[in-house]
Amino acid sequence: MYYKNPSYKAFYYCNVFILLIVSILCVLPMLHILAVSFSGKSAAEGNLVTFLPIDFNLDSYSETLSNGNFLNAIRVSVMRTLIGTAVSMAVTILAAFPLSKSGYEFKGRSLYVWFFLFIMIFGAGLIPHYILIQKVNLIGSFWVYILPHALNIWNIILMMNFFRNIPKELDEAAIMDGAGSFGILLKIYLPVSMPAIATLSLFSMVGQWNNWFDGMLYMSSPDQWPLATLLQTIIVALDLSKTGIDFEQLELLSNRSVKAAQIFIAMLPILAVYPFLQRYFVKGIVLGAVKE
Repeated sequence: MYYKNPSYKAFYYCNVFILLIVSILCVLPMLHILAVSFSGKSAAEGNLVTFLPIDFNLDSYSETLSNGNFLNAIRVSVMRTLIGTAVSMAVTILAAFPLSKSGYEFKGRSLYVWFFLFIMIFGAGLIPHYILIQKVNLIGSFWVYILPHALNIWNIILMMNFFRNIPKELDEAAIMDGAGSFGILLKIYLPVSMPAIATLSLFSMVGQWNNWFDGMLYMSSPDQWPLATLLQTIIVALDLSKTGIDFEQLELLSNRSVKAAQIFIAMLPILAVYPFLQRYFVKGIVLGAVKE
């Protein structure tokens, strides 16, 4: 009867309409970028392209995918995303598991929780952070992309609350079977926590893939830049010398088409991964958001 109520139907269709409009507004910019990347020079430079290519060609993609600088940036981004996500999730799980226990089981739990909350709210700032990175000799090292992002307090809080929703009877049964703390974590907690792990892994992957500032700040050579830093330099700073494409070849191509091709290629990995994790997304956030 509730679903047949006229007010509920009106609310439902309004929601569908609003979400449809928002979805269209999200998709249209991507369609425009894709159309520009496949368009000819005159149409792209003249701003004639909307959502369909004009003078269809693949020149921008062929030049982009044969560009050594661009391919090297993709390699760096893929490596930092895979390694960074794995390290971050390992640290998150190992920190959240003991913090999910009660104060009786883990002495000093409240002290650690308040410590993590304090450092999450009150950051030291960019200059002390840079000095710290310099003192530990991470400037110019690939690990500057990994280690400073390994500990994400917000992810630890979400995972901790998710762990606290797991019935304690499972712990007791595992202990009676002779399992230790790592056995309980690996054989009980991780298998039932896949929604939260998938959700936080997606957060970490998107953050690693899109992070451009650390490459600009800590790396002196463009060869060590991730893709996001390279695109920021080309598209925002308008430094076309970092494209890696010969200027004679650029005269035959549209700068807008080349940039659009690079932007679309940079979007593809996250667009490809997200559908496989999307079914875990809402469940993971809802279950890890509050503790009843």
